[in-house]
Amino acid sequence: MKKMKQWGIMLGLLLMVSILAACASSSAEKKEENNSSDKASEELEGSVVIDGSGTVYPLMANLAESYMTNEAENVSVEVSRAGTSAGFQKFLAEDGTDFNDASRQMKDEEQALAEELDIEVKELKVALDGLTFVIHKDNDWAKEMTEEDLIQAFLSDSPITKWSDINPDWPDEEINLYGPNENHGTYEFFYENILEEQDLKDSVNLQQEYSSLVNLISEDEYGIAFFGFGYYVNNQDKMQAVSVDFGDGAVEPSLDTIAEDGDYAPFTRPVFTYLNVNQAKEKPQVLDFAIYVLENMNDVAGETGFAPIPEDEVSQNLTDLNELK
Repeated sequence: MKKMKQWGIMLGLLLMVSILAACASSSAEKKEENNSSDKASEELEGSVVIDGSGTVYPLMANLAESYMTNEAENVSVEVSRAGTSAGFQKFLAEDGTDFNDASRQMKDEEQALAEELDIEVKELKVALDGLTFVIHKDNDWAKEMTEEDLIQAFLSDSPITKWSDINPDWPDEEINLYGPNENHGTYEFFYENILEEQDLKDSVNLQQEYSSLVNLISEDEYGIAFFGFGYYVNNQDKMQAVSVDFGDGAVEPSLDTIAEDGDYAPFTRPVFTYLNVNQAKEKPQVLDFAIYVLENMNDVAGETGFAPIPEDEVSQNLTDLNELK
């Protein structure tokens, strides 16, 4: 009996040693795997060049800084903001940019040019944005407007030119209109999707730089401008957003309402970055950054004024990119 008890103790000790050894081995393997991954990122070098949408710029600049700081300190990620259309001109060229950020989808003629140049392009949806109309901080009459009132204010053949034309109780003052110029996908989204390709008033003050629009609206009590939600979020001390009535009551643009099937859906749009797949195959740092963007964009979207993309869409794009390795 005593011998059997001793054998039981020995078997128990052997089992415990085996378990501890297995755990140590698993931990070592995981550590080695992580070290290998870290080493791979550290060994990456070179540059990643991005241009395009000013709307998408804050999100990509955030991700670029995080990537260079935390993932690949020997890679330089350069992010510029020429505008969606101007960016595509730099992207669809020999030795063009690696990515083009866009606040609209690629047009047929741009896709045709890509095929002509033998550039394989991958569309990556990175966030959801809400087209936002902003007014001066002291404007206490136009905090809520209907979708139709906003459209009519900007349309060339509309009789609305003064605030009092919308509501007789509002000031008998000219409506000063502002927006991004034709280089920007935001302008194209507004013109094509909201105005349905009807002409804007000649009086609309169109600007290349979003910072200029922020300054103009912050100084004009009778002004109204449109741009992406992120620029409003980051400048709330200088302006206020118009809540829009699409037919069921006024809806304030926010991360809770901006969604393709949400309350702010009529003014919601996806935003993208387009990847030059040829260069992603040739330059490991380009592909690595593309994967990093998809893995991290939903975590930082809200910080830069965007709503996240559904995870199933993210997963599919990640699968496609990992197949390029």
